[in-house]
Amino acid sequence: MRVCLATYQSVMMLKGGPRTQIFQMKRGLEGCGVEVTLFDSWAEVQPKEIDLVHLFGANLGTYHLAREIRKLGIPMVVTPIFFTRHSWPVIRTVVTVDRTLRKLAPGTWTDYSIAAEICSWSRIVLPNTRREADLIERGFGIPRERVEVIPNGVEERFFHADPKLFSESYHVEGFVLNAGHIGPARKNVVRLIRALEDLNVPAVIIGRIEQSEEGRRCLERAKQNPRLTVLDSLPHESDLLASAYAACDVFALPSLFETPGIAALEAALAGAKIAITKYGGTEEYFGSHAEYVEPTSVELIHHGIVTALNKPKDGALRDHVRGEYLWERVAEKTARAYERLLSSV
Repeated sequence: MRVCLATYQSVMMLKGGPRTQIFQMKRGLEGCGVEVTLFDSWAEVQPKEIDLVHLFGANLGTYHLAREIRKLGIPMVVTPIFFTRHSWPVIRTVVTVDRTLRKLAPGTWTDYSIAAEICSWSRIVLPNTRREADLIERGFGIPRERVEVIPNGVEERFFHADPKLFSESYHVEGFVLNAGHIGPARKNVVRLIRALEDLNVPAVIIGRIEQSEEGRRCLERAKQNPRLTVLDSLPHESDLLASAYAACDVFALPSLFETPGIAALEAALAGAKIAITKYGGTEEYFGSHAEYVEPTSVELIHHGIVTALNKPKDGALRDHVRGEYLWERVAEKTARAYERLLSSV
């Protein structure tokens, strides 16, 4: 089986979850015996040399690529990486209105209609949560038989992370940690920083700092808390990042939504307690083992972190993540989905 993995062009610049998802999926699929290539926009596509394309992201950044793959007749699978806090009837209404407007005024687009069209071109749609699947099925009108939930994954190396490396490097223990991006509104870091201000424990935020108004607000607010350390991103492959997960007491990810946040899976596997947004299907992954917060309330974010700090570590979440969400297991499920698709072509 010959599979090409593809996504938007800026993935290496933005880093983040999709980049990790693609590289780890490639490694896992190769372990299953799948021949995997990464899409190269400078190389001519030879349809006879590819059995299917797996596209990560259903959005404006992938739209034209998806359209050309469809024109070439190559079977396509998409992991949409799509979520919104709007209900499916709202999504369905926007998509329906957009289709009408495009007939009257070509060039009119919405994010929802772009995502819906890419999903409609795909032979199988592979959302990361049941909540995402519901939006795709009911909001986009994609038949249920073409939708299969494939969870996000985590590398087993985080299970073996050594907390001493980070603690000794930064002389901090028992701290609250956040890792990701500093600046995107969805990551909600300003509210997190405010929620940390009245905590009498140290905190660390590790993330790529965007040169934006929101990014600058985060840094200015962080300077007011002497117990808070902000580190401009560590490489995902870094032993120091894995050590930070293992060394922290609580990993906090109060984003506006996550599906479910690869960083939170990594921290959980390293042994951290989790305080996370309640939106985006996070409960499907962490169950009763995490504290869920309302991300629009600084007070409730603070309360969720305090509740998590006051709970003992029991290892149950760590074992759950290791048993269900290692990339090898996720890749096996994905390879089986490919096989079912190709057997029906």
